[in-house]
Amino acid sequence: MSLAANSPVPKLMSKQRATSMIRFISALLLVFASSSLLPAQDGPQNGVIRSLEDDNVTIQVGEETATFLIRDTTRLMNGTGRPADRDEFTVDARIMFAARRMGNQQILIGMRLLPADQPQPAPRPEPQPPASNRIQTGIVVMVDTEKRRVIVTVGDDQLALELTKNADVRSSGGGPAELGKIETGSSIQFRVVPQQVEREGWRVVDAIRTPGNASTPVMDQKAADALVPLTQLGTDLYHGFAGGLYPEGRNERPTRHESLGLELAARIQPLDADGQPDVNGRIVLLSIGMSNTSQISAGFEQALQQADDVNPCVQFVNGAQGGMTAAAIHDPLDNGRGTQFWRVVDERLQQAGVTRDQVQVIWIKQADAGPSQGFPEYAQTLQQELKAIVRLFPKRFPNVQQVYLSGRTYAGFASTRLNPEPYAYESAFSVKWLIEQQLSGDADLSFNPETGERQSPWLSWGPYFWHPANATRADGYLPEKKDYAGDGTHHSSSGVRKLGLVLLDFFRSDMATRGWFLRNDAKTR
Repeated sequence: MSLAANSPVPKLMSKQRATSMIRFISALLLVFASSSLLPAQDGPQNGVIRSLEDDNVTIQVGEETATFLIRDTTRLMNGTGRPADRDEFTVDARIMFAARRMGNQQILIGMRLLPADQPQPAPRPEPQPPASNRIQTGIVVMVDTEKRRVIVTVGDDQLALELTKNADVRSSGGGPAELGKIETGSSIQFRVVPQQVEREGWRVVDAIRTPGNASTPVMDQKAADALVPLTQLGTDLYHGFAGGLYPEGRNERPTRHESLGLELAARIQPLDADGQPDVNGRIVLLSIGMSNTSQISAGFEQALQQADDVNPCVQFVNGAQGGMTAAAIHDPLDNGRGTQFWRVVDERLQQAGVTRDQVQVIWIKQADAGPSQGFPEYAQTLQQELKAIVRLFPKRFPNVQQVYLSGRTYAGFASTRLNPEPYAYESAFSVKWLIEQQLSGDADLSFNPETGERQSPWLSWGPYFWHPANATRADGYLPEKKDYAGDGTHHSSSGVRKLGLVLLDFFRSDMATRGWFLRNDAKTR
């Protein structure tokens, strides 16, 4: 339902259209009664189609993008509620959809084109926060200057905001700001009017504080392509900081750290639900991160299904979740998003039929949304957040031995401030500096049980994903525009497949992973 441009009186949905919409939603809810939903999906959702390839559709909802399988049983409907052909759905079309997970696949149950006059996305009803907590922070998804509306992502949810006529819009410096200059992907603070929770689904706000000018400007593709990967930078400097994945510009683990990593790898073995050795047990490899991590995890799951050399005892669990940034998850006791994230991780372990005691290896790829601090401040903030996260693991997963970390993928195609260049490139320094903290003997990151209480698992680089789009890497990886969704940050189905294979190749080839990841007859290949 939309509002008239110059009148507070809403247009009424026709009886025929309303009936059609109700029937569609009811049909979907009946299917849901006998289906297991995606973790982030509590009912039909609105989204935008980002790619259509063969029988797969990639849909973006807020920050999160996911790929779904279209089957013969998928119900397709046009904007009037009538059956539709697949070719009526195009990239950037706004849709309502419902899906469910079956094994390792996400199946599309139904998909319907949204009428052109229906606002996108339709906000989910949210309880009004108490007056003492009316100021909230969100990431901008859409700005409609004419109607004075802003859609923001807050955690995993989206809120639709409508500014009052005299709403106070200010920059981060405190001066007046223009609503039209707020960029998608940027972080804003907003204040909800307590007396009026919603106006036809749009939450009324009377104040917005914008991020102002970011300390580091967003790079265009040409400038992003000129950045030198850390793996090639060596001892050369980036704004005064040396490259290489490890100290002295090197890309190989220091000898002592390598030796300890191999020693810990030798301890990794199948465990039962109580964490005891069992030849019929599981070696759980868990991923931790936000939406991009979840996407790559899905690609990794696809690649695992085609791999015949992986140890059958290895059980991969995708613990990454859309919108769950490093800042959001580093405190599992915050009674907020941190608590929610780790609760969902536990639920996914349970759904996979495994326990915390069976988790022995973790892969992390993390970032924060809408960074604006510049370099090195943002990278240092992310470093400290990652440190807090890895320090959670010994008590939460008592048998975890190894943690592999990755920086972000190339973001030269990004069209929003969600996490553009050079921030995507610079996130690798957060990983590099964290590992160097452990190498230098930081007591907070002690991992050797023989030398004292374990504060952290052994840390190492996982796959280094970042690579410019102007040249193919030695391993054949090349980021291309077709590998990204419309925002240039999230990945399309082709990007998901590519990055999943990069992750698989890492675990196949790294000396500290081959021993437990590969089948015995594959280790000598």
